[in-house]
Amino acid sequence: MKQKLQLRVDAASGYRRMIGIGGIGSGIFFALDGNHTLGRDESRLGKLLDIRDYCKLHIISHYVAVLLGAAPGGSFRVIPIGKVGDDAPGRQMIREMAAAGMDTHHVEFVPGAPTLFSVCFQYPDGMGGNLTTSNSAAAQLRGDDLDKREDLFAEPAIALAAPEVSLATRAHFLKMATQHRAFRAASFTAAEVAPAAELGMFANLDLVSLNEGEAAVLAGRAFEPADPMSFLQACEKTLKGSYPNLRCVITAGSLGAFAFSQGAWDFCPAPKVQVASTAGAGDALLGGIIAAMVAGLPFIRHAPSLSREERPLTSALDLAVVLASYTVTSAHTIHPHAELENLLAFASDLGLALAPGISRLLEPGSGPAVKSESISA
Repeated sequence: MKQKLQLRVDAASGYRRMIGIGGIGSGIFFALDGNHTLGRDESRLGKLLDIRDYCKLHIISHYVAVLLGAAPGGSFRVIPIGKVGDDAPGRQMIREMAAAGMDTHHVEFVPGAPTLFSVCFQYPDGMGGNLTTSNSAAAQLRGDDLDKREDLFAEPAIALAAPEVSLATRAHFLKMATQHRAFRAASFTAAEVAPAAELGMFANLDLVSLNEGEAAVLAGRAFEPADPMSFLQACEKTLKGSYPNLRCVITAGSLGAFAFSQGAWDFCPAPKVQVASTAGAGDALLGGIIAAMVAGLPFIRHAPSLSREERPLTSALDLAVVLASYTVTSAHTIHPHAELENLLAFASDLGLALAPGISRLLEPGSGPAVKSESISA
């Protein structure tokens, strides 16, 4: 059997596992007939779309596992902690997570509680919404569940706190990770940013990934695509004043992504692609950054900004933006073919070159032919 191409785990990074909490579940999509708002007592026809929806912990962990070739007994383990219902959707999620290489021994089945599930609907004009389970098994994850698994931090780890479990549980998890000197990463919804700051969660983070709306809460001003610098300066003021060691990634849709570290900003423009759905792209980006950092790539480039065509893939941010761009070509929130071979072929088709630093991190195997070029330090 042909060995799949994967990123080599960097021995110097010290990380041997990622332990994550967050939502585990699935969903369905309906394309509604008619643009008028769905009424309280209305029955509406809609087309059930062939779109597979997943929750945030699953999405992020999937890409980390696939890019690094994770396996329960391998050199790098991806260990989700969570709860699903003792039902068909829950069992399906466990099968899919295990198939991606995750160690699912710490995902519990909860009798009598449904697996987290979402029904998304979209009007013909592109607007829409969703209904999400409020009494799901995922919501039952508590601090004492995590205390029982504290021994998972016995090896150097990355701790991931993703939405769809309570902020209190995530705050407890980050405190535990801090005590064990883990690298701590998280994402939040826009409604969670201010409460998370009040709980002290940002002070217990090494990396946060936000979209432009979520970052606007942190910055205290809206993102303006025509004038991103004033927005970035407002974000920088908050970061330097309150969280000077925090690395921050801000996704800006089709523009690309900004990242801040050690007083410096980097911007990676997104390549132009045919978009099927942007759902899950931000989660894919965070997964790509974590995987690339485990492989030893620098977080950002500390060099003058270049156009997408002139900029070889050098940093974790570069690789993550390409991954996010690839995922939006699929309607599903986890791209079913987002393996490293396909990702590198996608980059090559776009004319994007690999810097030698990335080329050397690929495990031996027959991957696609990709361009490589030297870069200045």
